[in-house]
Amino acid sequence: MVLETPISGRWQGGWLEGVRHCPSPNFGPRPAHALIDLIVVHSISLPPGQYGGPEVEQLFTNQLDWQAHPYFEQIRGAEVSAHFFIRRDGTLVQFVDTDQRAWHAGASHWCGRDNRNDDSIGVELEGLEGDMFEAPQYAALTELCQALAQRYPIAHVAGHEHIAPGRKCDPGPGFDWAQLQQGLGWPIGCFPDVTLGGSGTQG
Repeated sequence: MVLETPISGRWQGGWLEGVRHCPSPNFGPRPAHALIDLIVVHSISLPPGQYGGPEVEQLFTNQLDWQAHPYFEQIRGAEVSAHFFIRRDGTLVQFVDTDQRAWHAGASHWCGRDNRNDDSIGVELEGLEGDMFEAPQYAALTELCQALAQRYPIAHVAGHEHIAPGRKCDPGPGFDWAQLQQGLGWPIGCFPDVTLGGSGTQG
């Protein structure tokens, strides 16, 4: 599927042109000489299983009304972010300059390195762990990965569940890693081996 408004692949610093920018205060500097070579795929919906509302953007910009839904009490006070958010219709929103460190991964390990917030790009898909994702989301994610690979030495794509096993389960079994791999045409070794037949990268 081709996006109606293809991602340009042009950058102004760490901000991707042609997408909506919604700056988050939840970021910090990357360590000196950080090698930005990992894209981490997440899923999120607020309230869980409800799509299309402003709540995710409100969470990432510290504007969520904690009393608006009973579930929000479980995440009250959270200060989190991701670099990008892809809605069900493929709309792409950027929250953090990709040269900066977004707060998306937490305690994590992949390819021999800990603290992968330091050197990764976080991409949230609007969705629920275990549920399916939409064709426009795969199209947008594919184009975004290609744009990121033009700017950074991207070598790996993994789910939050892969870099923080036992602590996180997203994007979950509903995410089609083979579809993403085929759309990008990148080597299977760039992706989690548990999803692509046993020949990819492990943490």
